[in-house]
Amino acid sequence: MATMLERLIATGRTGLFIGGEWLPASDGATIDVVDPATEEHLADVASGSPDDGVRAVEAAAVAAPAWAETAPRRRSEVLRRAFELVIERQGEFAELITRENGKALADAVGEVRYAAEFLRWFAEEAVRVRGETYRSPAGDKRVTVVYQPVGVSVLVTPWNFPIAMGTRKIGPALAAGCTVVMKPASDTPLVSLALAEVFEEAGCPPGVVNVVPAHRSGPVVKSMLADPRVRKLSFTGSTETGRLLLAQAAKRVINVSMELGGNAPFLVLSDADLDQAVEGAIQAKMRNSGEACTAANRFYVHDTVADEFADRLAAAMGSLTVGPGMDKNTEVGPLINGPSRDKVAELVEDAASDAVLMTGGTAPAGKGFFYLPTVIKDVAHDAGILSSEIFGPVAALVRFDDLDDVIRQANDTEMGLISYVFTGDEAAGMRIAERLEAGMVAVNRGIISDPATPFGGVKQSGIGREGSYHGLAEFQEPKYIGSNW
Repeated sequence: MATMLERLIATGRTGLFIGGEWLPASDGATIDVVDPATEEHLADVASGSPDDGVRAVEAAAVAAPAWAETAPRRRSEVLRRAFELVIERQGEFAELITRENGKALADAVGEVRYAAEFLRWFAEEAVRVRGETYRSPAGDKRVTVVYQPVGVSVLVTPWNFPIAMGTRKIGPALAAGCTVVMKPASDTPLVSLALAEVFEEAGCPPGVVNVVPAHRSGPVVKSMLADPRVRKLSFTGSTETGRLLLAQAAKRVINVSMELGGNAPFLVLSDADLDQAVEGAIQAKMRNSGEACTAANRFYVHDTVADEFADRLAAAMGSLTVGPGMDKNTEVGPLINGPSRDKVAELVEDAASDAVLMTGGTAPAGKGFFYLPTVIKDVAHDAGILSSEIFGPVAALVRFDDLDDVIRQANDTEMGLISYVFTGDEAAGMRIAERLEAGMVAVNRGIISDPATPFGGVKQSGIGREGSYHGLAEFQEPKYIGSNW
């Protein structure tokens, strides 16, 4: 039986998906997709040009009026069918994710199920778009507020969660009545093309969902944002790229949603349950080998429990099985590419020179972009690893003895996506959560992401929210109508 990858190649579905058709890039360019565990070639995928981006916008604009007028129930049914198809093919999707992304197969299965839940959630939300009608305070008019689709939406997704970040954006856009052009990361375009196939089979009319992989991401996205028919940009990626896209979107005052970088603090108080804290640390740090914007980055541990916590965490992380994601025993796969591994190695080398390396700290010899799970204790407060988003399997531990001071340290960053707090006093945990400058705070939990909750950050970690009814609102414009009725 052919794999999903083999089927995509055999049926010519490694091209651009524009207006319901699978097309080559206008200039014939392709992306060489590589397995990060073996460094072997997987497939050649069409690499869209700026002209291809505009072609996709054209297709989305043509389809937009009819899709906006499509009954909410019908939009809901399309999303529900897409959910069912993803669940039916979860094993195939997981294998494809592991092949092009590298994450452990069990991790990939978890991502597929998480991704599918966004489709189910927004299938349910699609039929719950309500307006408002009330009498003005002055009594001179009736106020009616209706919610309309914002319009053609450009969705730029990252490589670390290639299907989940796709459904988290496509789901609310389609539920709201928007048509979309998705530009997936060039490291992981295959999953997005397989997802386009799902939406086509689920009943999306041509042009409602378009996918334009591109190795030249900057020029392609820039060409789409310059098109007057584009009214929305939803981007997940680095803060540096987000700033550039915000500047481009400002030229036409495009509605934007930005889910950007993180530098998550992980606070372990003196009264924390250390078994729970270590388990939470593994979840918060090692999901996708640490390549997540929600990954715990800076571990602040109270001095009275710092050594014990470090010993336990080092033992837990050091025991994880590193290897190719397709191996069923693998718990930690490779990083996405060579430059990512080199960056992690440099951060560790710098931090460990003035700290205690508890475990890891090296890249295994041989093929693949692997890096061993690493714990560094007693990291200096001015170490570069504390001000950088590591994006790798590395935990940097810092001691503290004053709660007010550690909250100040936790907040001393331009990022503010998520924070973690472990304490035996739940009420104290809630008070600390309110003082932390983050869009999300996990109290005694290592994972809190959920399609029914608002995901997003403050400061330079982003603008807007994804998931929940908040995510649907990102793709809607409220229109006020005043009348004498």
